[in-house]
Amino acid sequence: MALFISFLTFVIVAAALLFVWFVAGTSKSQQVVRRRMEAVRKTELRGPEAALAVGLLRDETLSGVPFVNRLMLHWSWSTRLRDLISQAGLKMRPAVLVMISGIVLFATYLIAGRLLGNFLLALVLGLAAGAIPIGFVAWTRHRRFQKFEELFPESLDLLGRAVRAGHAFTTGLEMISKETPEPIAGEFRTTFDEQNFGLPLRDALLNMAERVPLIDVRFFVTALLIQKETGGNLAEILDGLARVIRDRFRIYREVQVKTAQGRLTALILIALPPLMMILLDIINPHYIGLLFTDPQGPAILAIAGILQVVGSIVIWKIIHIEV
Repeated sequence: MALFISFLTFVIVAAALLFVWFVAGTSKSQQVVRRRMEAVRKTELRGPEAALAVGLLRDETLSGVPFVNRLMLHWSWSTRLRDLISQAGLKMRPAVLVMISGIVLFATYLIAGRLLGNFLLALVLGLAAGAIPIGFVAWTRHRRFQKFEELFPESLDLLGRAVRAGHAFTTGLEMISKETPEPIAGEFRTTFDEQNFGLPLRDALLNMAERVPLIDVRFFVTALLIQKETGGNLAEILDGLARVIRDRFRIYREVQVKTAQGRLTALILIALPPLMMILLDIINPHYIGLLFTDPQGPAILAIAGILQVVGSIVIWKIIHIEV
């Protein structure tokens, strides 16, 4: 037991030192430059030629450690993980998130293997625990986009009033960045800064649609690009778009009310098996203990866990209605 504790302490201390090393790998000024050049990188990718410098800019966004950069560049999921973190509004590199997930996975595997004595079950628990940091980032991204969608019609109204009052469209973008809360203010501030630094307005709007991949933002960008090419009353277009988004939210809330019973049933069905297992373990530990002591127990638990996940996905697909 003492050897196990010593080894676990060594792993945690080493991981903490690596975490500090990764976080301190890039200065704050370099991060500012990287964020500004990211817009240029996306614009170049839309053109026919993708310069070698584009790849070099991408290297800086993965990790501050050269060896880790070279290693992660071989994996296509690294850039998707970087976009996931950026869309969640977190200031973290993909290498740091991967390292945190690895530490959680390894620590859970060692502790569960030591306590349960079954390393197959410990591996399953370790994989589940290692997915928690990435799941947290995905959940943060989902919450951020939800808040963005709720505030988006108000920002369109503000932009429409600014245009109707005689201000330039870019001035309206700046007003939104100053007078609205996050995350609306941050995204519009980035768009305003990009065009202010010399990027064409079309590319700045397309970058915004890539940063916030929501259908409402795509409608907004498409409407602006069409209006720019064909003309028309921009204020009326913005007012109509805000009205459509509000109507969609109204329908979505009605759907939420009508599917409330189904969502409650799904929650009960998903939570019932683990809760019954915990209650049985409290009432009769010897009865439920066979699943951990019998050689076939871990296999049965693994199959039950897989079926639980599959059932949860199917239920979620049934009750989740896109509006």
